[in-house]
Amino acid sequence: MDSYGTGTVKELDQTSEEEYATQSKLIKEFITIPTIDKAWIFNSGSGSQAMVAMSQANLLANKRRKFMLSGHISKEESSDQSVNFHWAPFPVEMTGASAFVPSPSGLKLLVVRNPDDNESPTKFEIWSSSQLDKEFHIPQKVHGSVYVDGWFEGISWNSDETRVAYVAEEPSLPKPTFDHLGYYKKDNCLDKDIGSWKGQGDWEEEWGEAYAGKKQPALFVIDVDSGEVEHIKGVPRSISVGQVVWSPSCKGSAKYLVFAGWLGDKRKFGIKYCSNRPCAVYAIRLTDDPKDNANEAFPIHNFTKSISSGFSPRFSKDGKFLLFLSAKTAVDSGAHGATESLHKINWPSDEKLPESTDIVNVIQVVNCPDDGCFPGLYATGLLGDPWLSDGHTLILSSYWRSCRVILSLNLLSGELSRVSPNDSDYSWNVLALDGDNIVAVSSSPVSVPEIKYGKKVLDSAGKPSWQWSKIQKPILTCSEKVTARLSSLQFKILKIPISNVSECLTEGAKKPIEAIYVSSSKSKENGKCDPLVVVVHGGPHSIAPCSFSKSLAYLSSIGYSLLIVNYRGSLGFGEDALQSLPGKVGSQDVNDVLSAVDHAVEMGLADPSRMTLLGGSHGGFLTTHLIGQAPDKFVAAAARNPVCNLASMVGITDIPDWCFFEAYGDRTHYTEAPSPEDMSRLHQMSPISHISKVKTPTLFLLGTMDLRVPISNGFQYVRALKEKGVEVKVLVFPNDNHPLDRPQTDYESFLNIAVWFNKYCKL
Repeated sequence: MDSYGTGTVKELDQTSEEEYATQSKLIKEFITIPTIDKAWIFNSGSGSQAMVAMSQANLLANKRRKFMLSGHISKEESSDQSVNFHWAPFPVEMTGASAFVPSPSGLKLLVVRNPDDNESPTKFEIWSSSQLDKEFHIPQKVHGSVYVDGWFEGISWNSDETRVAYVAEEPSLPKPTFDHLGYYKKDNCLDKDIGSWKGQGDWEEEWGEAYAGKKQPALFVIDVDSGEVEHIKGVPRSISVGQVVWSPSCKGSAKYLVFAGWLGDKRKFGIKYCSNRPCAVYAIRLTDDPKDNANEAFPIHNFTKSISSGFSPRFSKDGKFLLFLSAKTAVDSGAHGATESLHKINWPSDEKLPESTDIVNVIQVVNCPDDGCFPGLYATGLLGDPWLSDGHTLILSSYWRSCRVILSLNLLSGELSRVSPNDSDYSWNVLALDGDNIVAVSSSPVSVPEIKYGKKVLDSAGKPSWQWSKIQKPILTCSEKVTARLSSLQFKILKIPISNVSECLTEGAKKPIEAIYVSSSKSKENGKCDPLVVVVHGGPHSIAPCSFSKSLAYLSSIGYSLLIVNYRGSLGFGEDALQSLPGKVGSQDVNDVLSAVDHAVEMGLADPSRMTLLGGSHGGFLTTHLIGQAPDKFVAAAARNPVCNLASMVGITDIPDWCFFEAYGDRTHYTEAPSPEDMSRLHQMSPISHISKVKTPTLFLLGTMDLRVPISNGFQYVRALKEKGVEVKVLVFPNDNHPLDRPQTDYESFLNIAVWFNKYCKL
């Protein structure tokens, strides 16, 4: 494994090899539980065909295996209208595949294989039901790797399945070349002389964390018969494109590619986990003959000039309007994540796009939700085909307080309803639609994800609802040991009143927060509570949903209770609560966590003498703040790529605007040249300002390739703790960036977290 610590194994571990060996066997069984990634449903004469894309950690290779499981859905004509899934006996591994995208009919499958180096071509494979039909190799001079995840992801078949539009890296700009004497060569062409070399050329901005080394995303179209690739011209380099879809196919009408575009003309701030980057929905015209497109660059058309954010474009089934999501609230305020909105525009039936576009609000931002009511939209994306058969009912997933739920939106009436069970505290995510029925995945902190099938039924008044049934195995089986340990766990969502309510707070910011409490059903059998791990999520404007986490389930299974806190500032609780945190980080969020901990102790759910802390990124910011502000509260802590000093982070992070926004509460203070007063405030609001009080033994897990919270931030805090004699342990992962989520890293991190906590909780 590519990590190292501070000192020898014996000095670091302070525990027996037997414990590491025992824990390593168990955590491996959790880490290798498969994940359900995507699903597609295709209609056939005798039912429907399902394709489920899954992945699984491959610890030895330190990668994730991708595989596909296929099945037939049969709807029995019986009194209970039961649904049966008949799965293929084994999944098929998609070795080396970066993405697989079925065509609309399900008769073709596009497999994309990106190169592992900067020399090899990208491979496109077109599969039929029985064989590989075509394979095309796209050389680097045409384009680099295809974007298959993140904001710039976008691969789209046209309606007649003859062309595929996609987003890939634009070819590199020419670089200077020099001969063996060091003379500049005007033709930019290297001779085969041993001493010739290629220069570096001008440096270009990148989109930060997870996009290091990525080139400019651009639009391409491939003909699936000939393999001819066309680079769609007309998009300025100041716009990074993604999420491309084809316009509806109407006889006699022009064809358009519709896509989202992010502006990066001055500076490209980090975009990973940041929906506050200005973006718009654009269209560009294509001709039927690719040669015409090569000779003429059509101008792009911006549909969303009047608002600062537009993404995830989707056409209605009848092609009459275009729907899109907006993170306008995040862009306008500066918060890296915020409550979203949903909009639509009319799509012209002729070839002419309008000079100005009327944008209709479909779902608006909710500031202060009433108890039990819709808290606002937190979707981040839509299915490729999100429509029921009526063509005007949209199905999507969104966070609803501490859960993820499935929603139904009738665009004609505006009625929004909850499709997943109202009485469920599980998290639900829609995978695909089967006509008017829904294929979803459901999980909780104590149960692995399961595929569920929701069958649409109508009540006596004609109002729809969905009856949910579990899909038969073999989807997502786990070992008997894991099953047995999970069966002894339970969870509940706690509502926690906030302390020190100020009159200056908005009403939405005065409402209770939530925490997910996970414990053993046998807890307190000996009269004592199990030790508690307080888990604080990052962001801060993200959420810890009530869903399955392999690493946290592992900690629960070895004897720890969990208190997973969604403090004010989290997604899913309305915009007032979210916007109450900026300018108060390190105080309001710290107090919310302490209120949750005290509430758990008062309810008899936690032993105050055996409590630990765990958090990453902003969760690491809170972890290191808490061990400074409440130095006697926790017996041990673990921080993953923590923000420890905003003042030293601001000049080297890919999101310096985040430091200013969270410290000041607005975006007007941001500058590339912080003043002494700015640096003083950033330091004052950082965990390092409380370091003189820290005495909690703390484990640090740091990634060398982290651009979001560079490793020097954690090292400064670690060395300051060592200087004052606090016990620390440090694991560094040289090839990992901010999430620390590569299989071996995830495995080794939580193995060491468990052993570290065991040492101080005396399990």
